[in-house]
Amino acid sequence: MKTIIGLGNPGKEYENTRHNAGRMAVGFLAQKNDLPEFVFDKKSNSLISKNKKVLLALPETFMNKSGFSAGKLYKTKKENKDLVVIHDDLDLPLGKIKISYGKNSGGHKGVESIMRALKTKNFYRIRIGVISSKNKPADILKFIIGKFKPVEEKEFKKVLKKTTEALEVFVNDSPERAMSEFN
Repeated sequence: MKTIIGLGNPGKEYENTRHNAGRMAVGFLAQKNDLPEFVFDKKSNSLISKNKKVLLALPETFMNKSGFSAGKLYKTKKENKDLVVIHDDLDLPLGKIKISYGKNSGGHKGVESIMRALKTKNFYRIRIGVISSKNKPADILKFIIGKFKPVEEKEFKKVLKKTTEALEVFVNDSPERAMSEFN
């Protein structure tokens, strides 16, 4: 079974924010594939949806503590070929995704938390670009927890579809094919 974790922050105030790109991507995947409704799992402090092929998780911790949920959901192995973590990325332009395996966190606090909890960086990541210009904003925190502008929303909806297609290939075929087709 593949485990797919969508990073973000819980709560209404964070819905549709850039920092919740991973969480929104997992929700979109569940909706598009008619997966069971998300149910709260007390042990992992996550919302969970699963079928025979995949377990989707939305940590109910805040981003920087995502490792708690990941550590409860996914047992540490040297090679985590069945784990995918999806998150926002300020180094990628809006509309782009990048699939990687075994890379450093790139400064992403949620990914760092998962790496600490699992004691490895060997898992797949799908980074979703959330910045619409080449210049990073002066106030990164305000930008990242800000909502997409109407023009950005249209582009973000396209990237949600692309991310879902990549995940479907990942689950139904192979991670290598997903990387070759969508990177």
